[in-house]
Amino acid sequence: MRWLYIALSTALATSAGAGAGDSAELPSVGADISATSVSGLSSGGYMAGQFQVAHSKWVVGAGIVAAGPYGCAESEAAKIFPWFATALIANETQALTGCMANRLSYLNVLDPDRLLGQANDLASQGKIDPIQGLQREKVYLFTGKDDETVSKDVVQTARDFYVKAGVPAANIQFISGQPGGHGFLTQTEGISCSATEPPYINKCGYDQAGEILKFIYGALEPKREPGAENFLSFGQTAFASSDATLADNGTVYIPSDCRSHRGCKIHVVFHGCRQSASDVGDTFIRESGFAGWADSNRIIVLFPQIKSSDLNSRSCWDWWGYTGLDFLSKEAPQIKAVSSMVEKLAANAKP
Repeated sequence: MRWLYIALSTALATSAGAGAGDSAELPSVGADISATSVSGLSSGGYMAGQFQVAHSKWVVGAGIVAAGPYGCAESEAAKIFPWFATALIANETQALTGCMANRLSYLNVLDPDRLLGQANDLASQGKIDPIQGLQREKVYLFTGKDDETVSKDVVQTARDFYVKAGVPAANIQFISGQPGGHGFLTQTEGISCSATEPPYINKCGYDQAGEILKFIYGALEPKREPGAENFLSFGQTAFASSDATLADNGTVYIPSDCRSHRGCKIHVVFHGCRQSASDVGDTFIRESGFAGWADSNRIIVLFPQIKSSDLNSRSCWDWWGYTGLDFLSKEAPQIKAVSSMVEKLAANAKP
């Protein structure tokens, strides 16, 4: 079944970047943790949804690009046979054939009622925040017209999941007609709009970073050129156990005003597969467009980073269980690590 993992990793084709060089400690700047939002592409989109659902008490919104609903890859077979190797193969199979393509309809893989039931079960066990917390949030969902990696049906099911969870229609933006391959869209940076290849930044005349932030936070001040001095490479090892497979360094963009005045918002950006720093350097971090909007709107942008491993050769975020079968809860290695980073940025907040 090794071919299946290779096929999955290849098909997931996306990932993000962190700064290179010496790393510093992630600072405590008194950010407003109750104004945290998340976004991501492909595997990063799945992780954004997982993080949002796990921490819905303090996450206010999510931008999910080319990814599907919470818990989609958690298979019934993995629950029946919860041995890691067996369960991982079952989850990989479901991820590839049912949560990227829509080929497992007979198993109700994309049934939003089933998926919401799974989430409610976790909430009843205290493993994630109550699902009702989602009802106040904003959710931006996007599937590119030229995306042949993740089916439109999959992204549409993510929308249906939020509707079933009680998110008001006005709080959901679902975009499906915009040209774009399997990538993150920008006005002027990146490769051709319809392409699907590294660095998965597509020049489509569409400012996706700005659209995500504006939908979540409302009207924003015009973006401006980000200051190079505000990009900080920081050590990630203090935040995670080895099974989280975080890279040594992550990157955070902290506007100068957020260093001197507390209360800035936090936006976490999860890269996709083959888009991490080790894959594309700092291209995604600097060309995605988030930093320009952050600089003029008191938003700290956190770019956590994953490294490749034997079970994750494409440096994807874990949305099918390669870090362990408890990959959806607050205690999941990657979710726990990133929440610790957010908490560190929020330390020293005003009482």
